[in-house]
Amino acid sequence: MALSVPAIMKTTAARLSALYLLLFALCAVALVFYMTSLSARMLTAQTQDTINDEVLGLARAYQRGGLPVLVRVVEARSRQPGANLYLIADANGQILTGNVQSLEPGVLETEGWTSSPFSYQRFGEGELERLRNLPAEQGTNQTEQNDPQAQGETGHNAIALVLRLPNQMIMLVGRDLGEPERFRAVIRRALMLALGMMGLGGLLIWFFVGRAALKRIDSVSEASRRIMGGDLTGRLPVTGTGDEFDRLSENLNVMLARIATLNEGLKQVSDNIAHDLKTPLTRLRNRAEAALSGKHKTADYRQALEGTIAESDQLIKTFNAILMISRLEAGYSSENTDRVDLSEAVRDVVELYEPVAEEAGVSLKTDVRETVFVNGNRELIGQALSNIVDNAIKYSTDAAQPAVRVALERAGTDVRLSVIDNGHGIPDDADRARATERFVRLEKSRSQPGSGLGLSLAKAVMTFHNGRLDLSPGNPGLSVVMSFPARENH
Repeated sequence: MALSVPAIMKTTAARLSALYLLLFALCAVALVFYMTSLSARMLTAQTQDTINDEVLGLARAYQRGGLPVLVRVVEARSRQPGANLYLIADANGQILTGNVQSLEPGVLETEGWTSSPFSYQRFGEGELERLRNLPAEQGTNQTEQNDPQAQGETGHNAIALVLRLPNQMIMLVGRDLGEPERFRAVIRRALMLALGMMGLGGLLIWFFVGRAALKRIDSVSEASRRIMGGDLTGRLPVTGTGDEFDRLSENLNVMLARIATLNEGLKQVSDNIAHDLKTPLTRLRNRAEAALSGKHKTADYRQALEGTIAESDQLIKTFNAILMISRLEAGYSSENTDRVDLSEAVRDVVELYEPVAEEAGVSLKTDVRETVFVNGNRELIGQALSNIVDNAIKYSTDAAQPAVRVALERAGTDVRLSVIDNGHGIPDDADRARATERFVRLEKSRSQPGSGLGLSLAKAVMTFHNGRLDLSPGNPGLSVVMSFPARENH
């Protein structure tokens, strides 16, 4: 979905990019001015040091032989190539010797360092310029040649130290600023070019990376609108790059999957209550209606009430199991979790069901080789194990020598709590997958009492403990394995 410039600037990414670009530009401009001024100060200081050295050399020459020696030294140094300026003038400012032909007016009137750079022309430059431009501008150049001020204004820039000699003559020692100015211009151009390149690079990065980010946000928004429109199977797009958008999408997809699971569980509960609980409620009504119809003895009424109470207790247990499963599948519980000794829990459950197994003629044995601890809730684990052991005892009675074995062992990073019987088992894979659903009772279990919630509750308990419940053939019988994440012994 294409966005206009005003729409793009309303996004946080675009605003942050513009803010960072503005901040970078201000810092870069400040850096340009700082580096330029720093370079100028450094070059000016170096120029002044050079002039001071020249002045000291000329002062020593003056001390050795007076004005004649000074003039000879100035004339000699004037003929040497370089950026240094030398000038000796009379008290009225008339140039007597040196390599300067004309100066900006007022330079020789003050003593000491010139307050600002001044313009000048070297000796011979005016004549060379006049000869070069003579065919086109003869009149104009002639005027400039005769006008020192005009010549100075069209010349070079320099700084100088002006000194008055004891005989009131004037000596000027200076240095041309052409090289420092060129260096400063090079630095300024380099910094401006770097600023331009970095700014252009920032814009290109923002254009490509920012557009990609905006497209990702648009795709997430589009998927969100579809989900809000009722398509709960939709998921946010994941590109596989592993960036923050992918991590956010993956977390939201897990949340959506969890919500879908809870909605499906809620739908199943509603369906189960509407269908599977209808039969016991109908039995209750029929029992009460039969007790009220005709004349019965007191014992008959008592028997009818006891049956009603028994049916009501079973309904209450069923509702409690449904609520427990829903609460555990929702991922929260009011129960506390702590360090649980699984070996002790196994012994307690086996001890509880030994009389039941003995009465049913089933051999109930344990295989606990070591003490194993997990992080969980002892009551929930005990309830889940009790349901599995109760089922194993009930569905192994048709074997020639019915037996149930409860084993506890470590398997890699997991702790496996297995309940294995030798009954008829569940040979079909699809039936084993359905056995952990609510109110599911397979064909061979119809004759046994129960509500079909035992394995569902066990599965919910294992989900709550970040574990899993696996059903597999026992050859013969059925093997039900509760796998917990291991916890080190303390």
